[in-house]
Amino acid sequence: MLQRLLFFVFGFLFLSSGSLWASTSTVVHPIVQELNEGRADAALQHLDAVLAGNPGDARALNLRCRVYYEEEQWDRAISDCEAAVRADGGNSDYHLWLGRAYGQKASRVSLMKAYTLARKVGAEFQRAVQMDPRNVQALEALGEFDVGAPALVGGGLARAQNVAQQLQGVDAGAALTLEARIAESRHDYATAENDYKAAIARSKNPAAAWMTLAGFYGRRGRYDQMEAAARRGASIDPGNGPALVDGANALARARRDPQTAIQWLREYLQSHQLSEDAPAFAVHVRLAALLQNQGDAAGAQQQLAEAHALASGYRIP
Repeated sequence: MLQRLLFFVFGFLFLSSGSLWASTSTVVHPIVQELNEGRADAALQHLDAVLAGNPGDARALNLRCRVYYEEEQWDRAISDCEAAVRADGGNSDYHLWLGRAYGQKASRVSLMKAYTLARKVGAEFQRAVQMDPRNVQALEALGEFDVGAPALVGGGLARAQNVAQQLQGVDAGAALTLEARIAESRHDYATAENDYKAAIARSKNPAAAWMTLAGFYGRRGRYDQMEAAARRGASIDPGNGPALVDGANALARARRDPQTAIQWLREYLQSHQLSEDAPAFAVHVRLAALLQNQGDAAGAQQQLAEAHALASGYRIP
């Protein structure tokens, strides 16, 4: 039961997490750009060179952790994220990424190991919030953990409600989304739907909020409304950002309109809004699966080749 909960929690976080790199200038660091563009091999090559000269570079360790996280190499991600925390234990984002890496690992191990890791997940998210009480992504992660994890490992809906109250003063849209998740967990689906809708108007990224609503409708089997919400989200995302990937995934899970899902994934890959939230190589793989299902074997193979060229360490599912 715990593993299923953690798989849902951290799958949700992977789709909804925001990029945490805060640049001090308007020029994006080349390695960060490689990370956002899903060029994992290039990023790792450059990070390895940085760390060869300074093995304790916390920033580089955190970045390499995030590349391995993109590639779903959880053990390597954990190792680097732990090293980043040791090098700079006061950085909220470093604790957040360590918690995320622990969480992904926890959803894929034996039950006993999952309990141990789950406690670490909650502890790291709590530390991230303690280090920066206004870190929205850390608050969201802690709230999601509390919704999905039992009190035995530090979660619980009462804790999640406290986090939602804390989020109110930082990001009203995120607070409403967490309120919706709490209501959904309590099977109060009417309240959850209202909160998801209210979050759209308060969200800093309304396209993503529409996709979150679409995900709710998908979980409830309300597929016409799911499709309508996804299309609405896509229509207000002129930059063709990661929300399109969320929408395409929602359509694919429901086996609805695969051609639109394919179109959205292509538009995202051709956009200037590539993000570590939706690694390009992973999107190529998802696109390959959709093309294969449509009988386009050649197109699928081309997408897989492009994914491998970007991230040779990514094991294709």
